[in-house]
Amino acid sequence: QVQLDESGGGLVQAGGSLRLSCAASGRTLGTYNMGWFRQAPGKEREFVAAIYWFSGLTSYVDSVKGRFTISRDNVQNTLYLQMNSLKPEDTAVYYCAAQSAGGAHVRGDYNYWGQGTQGTVSS
Repeated sequence: QVQLDESGGGLVQAGGSLRLSCAASGRTLGTYNMGWFRQAPGKEREFVAAIYWFSGLTSYVDSVKGRFTISRDNVQNTLYLQMNSLKPEDTAVYYCAAQSAGGAHVRGDYNYWGQGTQGTVSS
């Protein structure tokens, strides 16, 4: 069992930055693919970014490429999402998730989820 706890959300102006953290407990994250998803009001939860445990390769949704960076610290058992040049359309609840296998972009393939942290970008 893996417990995930996100933090770092808040309110920023457009163009600003936020750094989200996801602390894991219960098991080491070392062999899990990790992802960030987000859900805006009235919308489906969507994939944002993922990092693969074996290769360290990363993947992003097109709308955040060049602005967001996903990273992980397997020693600290923590996942991060650095979000720069934020836009009002980035406003959402951000969730971290862990999967033992499956499609990194596929919400249903993730086994564990955090409770989410709110990120709000004002124009």
